[in-house]
Formats: sequence, structure tokens, C-alpha cells
Amino acid sequence: MTGGTPPESGGLRILVLNWLDRENPLAGGAETHLHETFGRLAARGHSVTLLCSGWPGCPATRVNLDGIDVHRAGRRYTFSVAGPAYYRRHLAADGFDVVVEDLNKVPLFSPWWTKAPVALLVHHLFGTTAFQEASVPLASATWALERPIPMVFRDTPTVSVSESTREDLIRRGLPGNLIEVIPNGIELERFGPDPQGVHTPDPTILFLGRVKKYKRVDLLIRAVARLRERGVRVVLRIGGRGSEVPALERLAERLGVSDRVEFLGFVTEAEKLQLFRRSWIHALTSPKEGWGIANLEAAACGTPTVASDSPGLRESVVHGETGLLVPHGDIDALTDAISALVGDPALRSRMSVAALAFAKGYSWDASAERMEAFLQRVAGRVVGGNEPD
Repeated sequence: MTGGTPPESGGLRILVLNWLDRENPLAGGAETHLHETFGRLAARGHSVTLLCSGWPGCPATRVNLDGIDVHRAGRRYTFSVAGPAYYRRHLAADGFDVVVEDLNKVPLFSPWWTKAPVALLVHHLFGTTAFQEASVPLASATWALERPIPMVFRDTPTVSVSESTREDLIRRGLPGNLIEVIPNGIELERFGPDPQGVHTPDPTILFLGRVKKYKRVDLLIRAVARLRERGVRVVLRIGGRGSEVPALERLAERLGVSDRVEFLGFVTEAEKLQLFRRSWIHALTSPKEGWGIANLEAAACGTPTVASDSPGLRESVVHGETGLLVPHGDIDALTDAISALVGDPALRSRMSVAALAFAKGYSWDASAERMEAFLQRVAGRVVGGNEPD
């Protein structure tokens, strides 16, 4: 068993370590980033192998997923042990030029068990926000496993997807001169406004993502209830699956807004595009994100976003221009922001134009090119395969 097809002349042999791949039922934004970025690097002639966890019934090896050779070992809660063991048995002799640890759950501490130069890719760290999602024992373990990151990765070249995450890493003790910010991109060729300018008849707020406790979708339901008290009718559409759906359904019923909250479940890519295009407002009220790809996808469709003024999100929404930022957890401020956009067509139109212009500054191609140059440096190469000065 090998770590993938040989790279083209001058190409790198890259090993990516991540908890999930995009086919995993639990995949999210980090996996979108992984496949959009490293799939492009594979298309540019690099050999890319992904080592990740599996799920019940999945194939152990899925060759050529977006040009990436995928190897699955263990499951969600055993990958930290199964992954290194699999590497030692099947991949250690493959001569990788660089290992990328894609850190978006808990660290794998790859410098301790891999041979090639390591690069760290960080979306965001949970810190105390882990306690908003997981049980106390699991959240405590996540928090504790993040503590050694500054020691283990102190000399590791690092990519952060946002300035907020970079600042978090520096506060934790990683040297800022080793951290490069490479923002996420979006598929600009796919996302765009509705050609006929069609929107839903009723004012519609859209949340699209994994429906997990830490995403704080409950704040949006509470805002819908406040708007009802003010006599403002809006419909909240919640697209995506997750463990928090039953609790949110009960909350909507308790607040008397079940008729104004729609749970859409799994959303296909075609449905996703139509939801972004036709909604009046996109909303994301997490306390912390690596970046907020959904904010940019909404912007590319001309839909302004109301979001928490929290790390990551404040970089993917320009307050007062492409949307509105509100203090996280402030339901009155969230309600006011939604009401302002719903009630002012001219404001929505102005923000729609600005959002479109803002989104055009981000593409997966540009992100992948910057990642390629970064990995060339980590591997001791420059473009063309020459040794650096």
C-alpha cells in the first residue's frame, strides 16, 4: 500500500492529516476547505494523500476523491490512536515531502510520530467553547489536549485561516513570525445572485450548517419570537443536520414560533444555492469560527449576513457594508439587526451590492496557490524545485 500516485516533475508528495474527509456524514467547513484546497494542489501535479477517520460501513481506502488518495483508520473517537498506527504500518516509508496537520478538532501531535517536515493548518481552537457543545468529560479532554499545542508546535510553520485565529495562537504562545494567514475561498463560478432577482415572498432568515449546540441557532429562534412580539413576521429556515435539532424544535414550540421556523434537514448543493439566493438575510451566530465560509457564499449570492461579532465571523462580514455584526448572545441587538434589514429594502440592496464586491476578493484558486507556495517553503523548495537561497 502506498501513499498515492507519484507527483509530476517538481511536485510535492503531501500527506494531510485530518479527522474527517468530505464523504464523512459529519463533514463540515473544514473538510470543504481541505478538499477544495488540496484537490487543486493534486490537479497542479502534486501527490496528495489524506489520512483520516472512518465511519461504520465506509470503505477503508477511497482512491482519487478529488484527486486525493484517502486512507481511513479508526473512527471519530479512536483516530488519534488508529491514525498514527496506520501511518507507521502503511505510509511511513512513502517519502512524503511535507506533512500537513489540519487541526480542527483536537491535535494529533504529528511532529512526534511523522518523519517529514510538518506544517500546521488551524481553523480555530475550541478553548472553553468546547463546554458549550460537549459533555463535561469530553469538553475537558478537548480543552486539556489543546494545552500542549504551543509546546509541540512551537517551531512549526503554521497556516491560520483568519487573523482572529492567528491572534489566538499567538496568545497561546506560538511565535507570530511562523504563522501565515491564508483565508478560505469560495467557488465564485458557482455562487451568484438569482438571475431573475427572485426572493421568497415572506422575509426569510437562513441558517445553513451543522446544527450543533455551539452554533447557537437558539439565538435566532429567540430573535424570531421577539420579532413576533413586535408584530414583525419573518420565517427562519434552518438547513442542515445535527444533534441539536430536537432541542431547537422544542424551543420553537415553547416560544410559540413553530409556524415560523422550518427545519430543512440535509440540503443538496443545488438546494443550497437556491436558499442563499432567495433568502432575505443569512445569519450565523456562533461564538467562534475559523472563518465563516457560509458568510462569503451568501455574499457571493448578494445576500447580506447578520452575525455575531465573534472571532472569525467579524472577518467574513464587513459591518455596515456587507451585513451587520452584533454582540454575541445579545438577543435584543440581534433582533434589532434583523428588523433593520427586513424593514429597509434600500439598506438590503446597498449591502447586497457591497457583499457581491467583497466576495469576489476570495477564491479557492487563490487560496490554493498561496498554500502551494507555503508548502514549497516548508519542504525546502521554491517554484521550479530549486533549493531556496
